[in-house]
Amino acid sequence: MPIPEDVTGDEIDKDVRQELQSLPKGLAEDVAKNLVMVARLIDEDPEGAYGYSKVALRLASRVAAVREAAGFAAYANQKYSEALAEFRAARRMTGGVDLWPVMADCERGLGRPEKALDMAGAPEVHKLDKAGQVEMRLVAAGARRDMDQIDAAIVTLQSSELASNSVQPWTARLRYAYADALLAAGREGEAREWFAKAVESDKDGSTDASDRLAELEGVEFVDALGDDEEDGEEAESGDEASVEDDDKD
Repeated sequence: MPIPEDVTGDEIDKDVRQELQSLPKGLAEDVAKNLVMVARLIDEDPEGAYGYSKVALRLASRVAAVREAAGFAAYANQKYSEALAEFRAARRMTGGVDLWPVMADCERGLGRPEKALDMAGAPEVHKLDKAGQVEMRLVAAGARRDMDQIDAAIVTLQSSELASNSVQPWTARLRYAYADALLAAGREGEAREWFAKAVESDKDGSTDASDRLAELEGVEFVDALGDDEEDGEEAESGDEASVEDDDKD
């Protein structure tokens, strides 16, 4: 797959660059460039990212960072079985637990929420950093909802992180998930409150909390351009009618 000229491979994280040092220099550069493309495209063009991940995987399947990137690219394309296999391979290579929450979410994607809940209660969770633990809580709540256990999902999300006034990278998503669960339980007033809190903490627009809140408050967005066009068309029709009347006279 073509690599844009502005991609050098130096854009990758220093830890990944260090992993690639086990490869011959030319090969390491090629792999790095493909990993940069995976990171660049994964949100806007998941299929494209997946294609570059397969190239990197073909070149260096024994590098943990490559297996992890391939896992995330597969995950972004809802290829959960493939993603889980890649994440497991990366975990075997590193011995780390960072991928535990996304592995559990793959189990959800494969229709196995019970397995995801088992993983949420595993010893590995205690080894996660705070961000990882919050992510695991979100996955566990999602698994509860998969099983139609809405009240249990709400309880799962109730935590010190949810109650904290401190805004962290995970705050908006946690508040959003809680609001959405409350709404699913028919607790609309509380849901509105928590969607508002999610909006307050969502500085980078990672959720559609503002849209959900507006919907609950009955706000309708009007397409101003569309209205102007309609008014223009009506005026034009009126002018045409006047010309016809004049012709008749």
